[in-house]
Amino acid sequence: MSASRRGTTSVPGPEEPGSAPGSGPGSGPEAAREPERDGPGSDLLAALLDGMDAALCAFDADGVITHWNREAERILGWSAAEAVGRRGFAGWAVRTADADEVRGRLMAAMDAPGRQVHEFALLRKDGSRVLVRTQSAGVRAADGKPAGVYCAFSEVHAQIDLERSIALSEALFDEASWGVVLLDVDLRPTVVNGHAARALGSGRTSVLGRPLAELVTQGVEEVEAALHHVLAEGAPRELVELWVTVPTAEGGRRRRCWRSGFLRLASPLAEEPVPLGVGWMFQDVTETKLAAQDADRLRFRSGQLHRAGRAASECEDAAEAAVVHLDFALAGFADHALLDLVVEGERPAAFVASSSDGPVRLVRAAATPSGGGAGPGMPLVTSGIPVRYGSGHPALQAMDRIGSVRASAPGGAAAPPTWAVSRQWPPDTVHVLCTVLRSRGRSLGVVTFLRSASRPPFERPDAVYAEDVTLRVAALLDLARELRG
Repeated sequence: MSASRRGTTSVPGPEEPGSAPGSGPGSGPEAAREPERDGPGSDLLAALLDGMDAALCAFDADGVITHWNREAERILGWSAAEAVGRRGFAGWAVRTADADEVRGRLMAAMDAPGRQVHEFALLRKDGSRVLVRTQSAGVRAADGKPAGVYCAFSEVHAQIDLERSIALSEALFDEASWGVVLLDVDLRPTVVNGHAARALGSGRTSVLGRPLAELVTQGVEEVEAALHHVLAEGAPRELVELWVTVPTAEGGRRRRCWRSGFLRLASPLAEEPVPLGVGWMFQDVTETKLAAQDADRLRFRSGQLHRAGRAASECEDAAEAAVVHLDFALAGFADHALLDLVVEGERPAAFVASSSDGPVRLVRAAATPSGGGAGPGMPLVTSGIPVRYGSGHPALQAMDRIGSVRASAPGGAAAPPTWAVSRQWPPDTVHVLCTVLRSRGRSLGVVTFLRSASRPPFERPDAVYAEDVTLRVAALLDLARELRG
């Protein structure tokens, strides 16, 4: 086989092993040892060796180089024609002072079991030195006797980069304090670290290959949209905050905010970038986001109370000032507000609720317009007709407990309108908060805040804010009653 076949054929070396590379080809005992390798088998071997990413050379039992691939030529600059047939590296690929040590350590692998790893400083053809890491192992003949050594080597810095990448991957998937998920092009998890598995409420292996819709109960559309964008156009420059609802190990659900970063994975072996999937890294920032939202909400509500106080101070009538407070309280808080006041006198049994002040009857004093909270304001109602609240109504419960009462329609948004209408509320009402008006140790009435399905249920911080509003309203209503005699 000629030397032009893929750079892996045996080329006769010089007569003297220590002579300059390329001098005296075709002579010497080494040339006689090299058999012809013409044929399809040798072509296949040449193609395989030249296609390797690592440099490879092989020695026979006498230390003569028999194979030299293109990667070895790229690293050291010596071609196969210049390398094959030489005895060891002495005088051309390694310094003479280091030649015996290098030869001894390489040829020792012929009799040792397994692979041996060494680092050598080799010489390039231009005279510069390069530090390489070698893996050498013995080659056995058909009868089991040592026949030579093969040696794969690469530049140390490239090997260190590879090891560093592998170490980084292992650290990310074993000990990272944030979630790491690798997904294929079908958006199915292929690798999940422990942090991500715990965040998804499952084990590391049980989530593999499953659709995201089985792992994320709410918010999966946003996650998949982000992944599709990464596959199509690449990773976004900024981090993305995704709100999702995931199952818990106890069988419940929890809503979390994940600050996410994405990487598009492409094969380095393809001529053109071929997407292999997406790397998804996320960190749970739910507590931070909720704290920030609470702070923003508190700041806004404090501002509303301040504005309401200034607007109410311009009202001549104290009752009108009370309604102004309710108007300002609705912004960002509720869709509707109802103001029901206690009327003294005889009360039918259907409208009675027990309280420290005795039986009471509630009449509508003010309400938001029928179109919702947005409008010219809450008009005062002057008819004085009692509101038809049945027994157990949340407003009557608030009067009875002298505190706040929260309620939500069974089924949430899917509740029928009759649930709200039967309680004298707008049909779109789903969530309710009733707070009692207290002034000078007396219950003056009830304020009812109503939310539709587009808003979340009332929580304890909402009740605290509503109580703060009703305290101001109650003081103004008590003043108005005193002024009227």
